[in-house]
Amino acid sequence: MRLSLSVAVLTALTAQSAAFSVSSQRSIKRSATTACEARVDGADLDGTAATSQLASRRDALRLAAVAALSPAALAPFPAPALADTDLSDLPPDASRSYLQYRIPLQIAADFYVFDLQEMVGRIDDWEDINQLVRVNNNRGQGQPSRIERDFVNPMRILGLSMPPDVTDEMRDSQFKFEKAMAKLTKATNGVRRDLPVEIDTSALPTARAGWEEGRVALNEFFVALNTATGSNEMRLIPEAGPNQIKEYGRNPRKYNDLMKKTKLCQNRGGPTLSQAWGKLMTSGYLQDSCGIPDLDAYFFQ
Repeated sequence: MRLSLSVAVLTALTAQSAAFSVSSQRSIKRSATTACEARVDGADLDGTAATSQLASRRDALRLAAVAALSPAALAPFPAPALADTDLSDLPPDASRSYLQYRIPLQIAADFYVFDLQEMVGRIDDWEDINQLVRVNNNRGQGQPSRIERDFVNPMRILGLSMPPDVTDEMRDSQFKFEKAMAKLTKATNGVRRDLPVEIDTSALPTARAGWEEGRVALNEFFVALNTATGSNEMRLIPEAGPNQIKEYGRNPRKYNDLMKKTKLCQNRGGPTLSQAWGKLMTSGYLQDSCGIPDLDAYFFQ
């Protein structure tokens, strides 16, 4: 099984960018509203003076907006790509949730295409598929399964935060996806590498059907999400076939590189502790203490 990605790490890296992006959009919108409502004080100002004063105010507001979006101002955070996504019409919670979960959810879709699809086709990997839905109750602290953590929970949060006209559609897609995953794991249940068992001839077709139903449900969710945000950022998963990866338009090599570097970062204790490790390293191979690629650049492939 390929390296597992923790959405918690990616969510932490995108949460600050999401909050900053929403606040920046609101600030610029408030500035524009103020400019439109500006009045020239004093009834004795002639037309030329009034026009000059309004022009000066517009120039000042325009310069302030440009400064707010400059690379220097955005340096502490990953670039939020404001020009590509205008979320000003969404409720504040919806904007924040979308910017926080769009990258982890797209990476989860990449896993669904690049990893899970291959695992379904290899019976030796069915034991790993069963691990995806297993809840970890280590020391009495229940941890959600990977399917719950990477797919269902982000889908649930996004659905609850969106406007009512798309909430029901997104929730229905979420339920369809959960049902598909139940079908997939039921077909692969009980298969282990170290315990040879006779496999029903219908198990493999059923498992593949579960994967396909999950793909359709994810696509329905992404379509509703793109409709709500007025964008086409969430990439749909093409059906299985020789041209699937080309039609998907996302790079499996970049995905594998992200998985490896995220796993390395996790092994060092996350971004905070990895900085301490980086200071101890003398090798030129580890100049970046954590090594995770820019997530916005990965998202906008």
